[in-house]
Amino acid sequence: MLSCWEAALGAAVSVPVFLFVAAPYIRRYVAGGRCKSTARLEGKVVIITGANTGIGKETARDLAKRGARVIIACRDTAKAEAAANEIRAETGNQQVIVKKLDLADTKSIREFAERFLAEEKELHILINNAGVMLCPYSKTADGFEMHLGVNHLGHFLLTFLLLERLKQSAPARIVNVSSLAHHGGRIRFHDLHGEKSYNRGLAYCHSKLANVLFTRELARRLQGKSRGRRGVYLLGFLSTMDGETGLKKELQIVYAEIEWFEANVTESSLQEENISCLWNQETYNTDCLYSNRVEEFNSLAQLNVSHCSLVFVKN
Repeated sequence: MLSCWEAALGAAVSVPVFLFVAAPYIRRYVAGGRCKSTARLEGKVVIITGANTGIGKETARDLAKRGARVIIACRDTAKAEAAANEIRAETGNQQVIVKKLDLADTKSIREFAERFLAEEKELHILINNAGVMLCPYSKTADGFEMHLGVNHLGHFLLTFLLLERLKQSAPARIVNVSSLAHHGGRIRFHDLHGEKSYNRGLAYCHSKLANVLFTRELARRLQGKSRGRRGVYLLGFLSTMDGETGLKKELQIVYAEIEWFEANVTESSLQEENISCLWNQETYNTDCLYSNRVEEFNSLAQLNVSHCSLVFVKN
């Protein structure tokens, strides 16, 4: 009979071995497919939030290779500049620009949108990619629970402020990056900001469900009114989370294996599918999976009215 130490050693060895063997298959499942588009994006203007690391950075790199004007919108401009310098050097595309955007502060969001609209005449692609995960309880500058405020309400307001410019620039795309964790979410209208009870994991799930529902409602409202394309991109494990979000601290025991898995599987494969959502005219709305959670939810209008009032915009 195996001792506890032998069993523990076997488990420690088996996890990385399993990841190594299973990586190609997991990669194929997680990515959903490979982007075969060779589309060039010269003359196209793209905003991508949180693109200083992870799949956001890889997506920005691919867009730059295709010739797009890429605006990296981040809270930490030093990290964003480092990422932009790397992308410019690799791609030769000097139209990779960093702009300050703090999604935890509606004042910063409005200032970003105001500057963008004054400086740029067109916007063809908006990628709402930034996010936080497993944060200890805290609130944004406006008093929103941090997951809901950054992952959903911040992007909700940003999209609203830029929507007319997107319509004017049609055909255009909006990509909302969500997570399979949305299946564990519930919209708790009686306690949106977790003041009565709080669980960091569930708070993340709630915010990701809000992303999915927002995308569904946005698609309904825009249908037939413009040539823009809308889509929600559902991901499993997001590699954009750094130590400040709380993820590494929670998973430090197994983070070495997860970090290897991310570096070798997640970022490069998921960004391909992200790119496929953006400008591939041939495959729009084909070979796609859709969440059935939105079919269960009967309060899309209630969600929209509630969140419009929170960020002081017209429904």
